[in-house]
Amino acid sequence: MSTVFDLEMTVQAEHIDSLGHVNNVVYMQWIQEVATAHIEALGLGLKEYLELKHAMVAIEHHVQYRKAAFEGEKIILRTWLNDLNALYSFRQYVFYRPQDQSILFTGSTKWACIEIATGRPKRMSPTFTQAYQPIAADINPLDFTHIHLKAED
Repeated sequence: MSTVFDLEMTVQAEHIDSLGHVNNVVYMQWIQEVATAHIEALGLGLKEYLELKHAMVAIEHHVQYRKAAFEGEKIILRTWLNDLNALYSFRQYVFYRPQDQSILFTGSTKWACIEIATGRPKRMSPTFTQAYQPIAADINPLDFTHIHLKAED
C-alpha cells in the first residue's frame, strides 16, 4: 500500500513572477518534483525504470490554482496515488501553506505505463503494481495535522 507523501520547501526568488507571486509554471514543476520524490521513496524511480525497461509518463493534468504563494513562505507539497489499473496510475496533489492553513493548489495527473524503447503503452509489471498502490480509503489526505515522510528542500 502506498502512502501520502510530503515534500516541504521554501519559496525562492526564482519561483516568483512579475506579479510578485509563484508563477503557474512553477506549480507544474513542483508536481513533477513531488511525484518523483514519492516514487523514489517507494523504491521505483528512474534507475528502476531503466532496469525494467518501462516507465510511467504523464498524459493528462488537471490543476486548480486557489491562492498565491510568495517568496520566503514554507509550503508542503503533498501527493498520493488514488487509483490504479493495468495501464494507468492516478495521482493527486495538494500544496498547503501551514502559516495560515491554506490550500494553495490542487491537481491530479493520469500517468501511463510505456516501454522506454518504443514509447508504446505497456501493461504495468508486478513491480509497478505492487509499488503504486492507492492509499487506504480511511486516510484523509487533506488532514494536515500530520506530515508524512517529511523531506527538506
